[in-house]
Amino acid sequence: MGIFAKIKAGLKKTKDVIAFKLNKLFTGGVLDDEFYEELEYALLSSDVGAVATERLLDELKAAVDKKLLRDRSQVKDELKEIMREILDENEMPSYEYPLILMVSGVNGVGKTTALGKLAKKFKSEGKSVMLVAADTFRAAAADQLEIWAKRADVRIVRQAEGADPGSVVYDALQSAKSHNTDVILIDTAGRLQNKKNLMEELKKITRIVNREMPDAAYYNYIVLDATTGQNAVSQVEAFNEAVDIDGIILTKLDGTAKGGVVFAIEGELSVPIVYIGVGEGIDDLQDFDSVQFIDAIFD
Repeated sequence: MGIFAKIKAGLKKTKDVIAFKLNKLFTGGVLDDEFYEELEYALLSSDVGAVATERLLDELKAAVDKKLLRDRSQVKDELKEIMREILDENEMPSYEYPLILMVSGVNGVGKTTALGKLAKKFKSEGKSVMLVAADTFRAAAADQLEIWAKRADVRIVRQAEGADPGSVVYDALQSAKSHNTDVILIDTAGRLQNKKNLMEELKKITRIVNREMPDAAYYNYIVLDATTGQNAVSQVEAFNEAVDIDGIILTKLDGTAKGGVVFAIEGELSVPIVYIGVGEGIDDLQDFDSVQFIDAIFD
């Protein structure tokens, strides 16, 4: 199955909700207040979010008036273009190597799984990859990451459960430097019940990375579960307090009809969605592409 076919299949639930509602609106009738009210309801009920919905409606109305659009198919195309612009306005990280990605997120979002899939992705691109098990709080977190390391055929650095995460990262960076490793992927604890300690850990890891490998390209990514809808926005805000979030990995898009949350995330947070998870397989973490995403939910 090709990449676009995987994305389209993975977004079927979102398409069934968003496209069904919107396509009904764009068949016949006049562009009156009732049309815009129904469009607003369709967007909100698809988890696009209040802020992004208001922006979409305002820009659509302005475009309709400016371009004198009267055909609903033209209005639909205009809406798709505005959606694409929202998804493209946040600049994607530009990778150079060595590359270090620290990945954070609350428990249960698929963080460790996403890291394993990223490891496979970079390995398939010819990069040498190391996984770093800096989640020493959750029982068996390192064991789970080791399984993914074997599946992706990459190295892993780990210590005993309860070890200092900063120490794990320090050892990993020394190993990475000695092996000239291209990509270092750091897993971190996802607990929020002890939020202050967690955030201090993330800050400490960042300090160690900046000290030990100052010339590496370093990005902080957060993993979000698409099925949580608007709660994903507040999670980014919470982690942003500790470290500047550079990008988002949005998982479980294949299991939800709430794919409209991508517009809320991009429009409200000014943080790009870099990868999306559209299946359970090791190859089902895909680069986020706005055109493919919009085509998959509309066409």
